[in-house]
Amino acid sequence: MTRRPRRRATTPAPLAQRLGIDPVHLKLPPAGHGDRPTVRAYLVERLAAAGPDTIDRMFREAAFVIADGSPLAPDAPCTPGLGIWFHRDLPPEPHVPFPVPVLYRDENILVADKPHFLATTPRGSHITETALARLRREHGLPELSPAHRLDRLTAGLVLFVVRPQARGAYQTLFRDRHVRKEYEALAAYAPSLDLPRTVRSRIEKVPGIIAAYETPGEPNSESHVELLAHRGDLGRYRLTPHTGRTHQLRVHMNALGLPLLGDPYFPRLTDPAPADFSRPLQLLSRVLEFTDPVTGADHHFESRRTLEAWTDPDAWATGPSA
Repeated sequence: MTRRPRRRATTPAPLAQRLGIDPVHLKLPPAGHGDRPTVRAYLVERLAAAGPDTIDRMFREAAFVIADGSPLAPDAPCTPGLGIWFHRDLPPEPHVPFPVPVLYRDENILVADKPHFLATTPRGSHITETALARLRREHGLPELSPAHRLDRLTAGLVLFVVRPQARGAYQTLFRDRHVRKEYEALAAYAPSLDLPRTVRSRIEKVPGIIAAYETPGEPNSESHVELLAHRGDLGRYRLTPHTGRTHQLRVHMNALGLPLLGDPYFPRLTDPAPADFSRPLQLLSRVLEFTDPVTGADHHFESRRTLEAWTDPDAWATGPSA
């Protein structure tokens, strides 16, 4: 669901992107906050997970630079507030073998039709194999940024911002809920369930715990659920979220006794292999609709993707989905 991306550093980076990924920007701590004698001493402590051997190798490779692009020596003094840029060593990632089509682009925005299994933005173990990194590389748009985020396992429409100057206007659209979003999902057909209905509950997401969950308290999430069609014991649903909590639609459908097909989180947590693309989550961001905050144009975008368990159930059960 929707989450505001972290703001990037306002100081221009002296290092170019690598594989569509921005360099890391650190600032040395102010005076009196655990002063260290040298930059190396600070980085060995700050980047402890990398280890001192890696830090020393990066110094030999002139990998740590300051704002004017000059490399830092390991014995450079730990000047309070000094900005340092560098690229992390990126571990190998399983390649997600599906393209990221662009449905629309103008001078301000780009609308992509994201495949299942591809994260929207770099996070955790998914860095270069993300929609943002790919689109930057493939379309020569190093300043591209997301206006919102779509879950890695969910396919469909994602809005990106081309010009940094316009980023705030489009992110505000999602923050203030001025974007109409419509999803399509597949789950069991329950003829006894009274639909359509609006589901409201309190959803919490704890860092370090994979799946969000419902908890007693004032509702902070709302979704409208409609049955579009059914075929045997399979139902096709339209889901319209009115809020943007993490895993909201999946949590609400599971609470109705209708966990989505292919969901590794609900009703129980499973652990599919990272490169297993055989059973994608049957959830699709189908529609984005909004008034452009920069041009005033009314936009209506629809995904060209289909949910494979509905259109080709045999292929969905036995092979990967694009």
